[in-house]
Parts: sequence; structure tokens; C-alpha cells
Amino acid sequence: MKTQWKELSQVRRCMIVAAGALQMTLQAAALRDIARRSPAQVNGSKAGWVAASFINFAGPLAYFAKGRKK
Repeated sequence: MKTQWKELSQVRRCMIVAAGALQMTLQAAALRDIARRSPAQVNGSKAGWVAASFINFAGPLAYFAKGRKK
């Protein structure tokens, strides 16, 4: 049986909302950075990194770690 939102504790609800906000902030930052860089400043395809940014936390973090050229 799945736990419903109303059955979660206040702390658990806050943690879920904070994780969602962090995910959205990371994705927005990655998408903004991708849009502002030229293709020569990005390792690989910009379209590929845009798609990868939609993979929860892993996509944006991977972009910031490996997707940008120094």
C-alpha cells in the first residue's frame, strides 16, 4: 500500500518540497547556461545536454561537471 501525501510527517513533506525546488533550480541553471554558451563551449551536443538536464539531479550535475569546456 502506498503512503499518501496527507499521511507523511511535516518534516518529510518539507524534505520532498525542498528536493523538488533544488531539482528545478539546478535544471533551470543548467538550461540557462546551455542557452548562453556557443556550441564550441560545450562538450558534445547542446541538444543532448538539454535532454540530459531533465534526468533528475544527475543530468544538471553531469552537465556542470563534464558538459562545459574550460
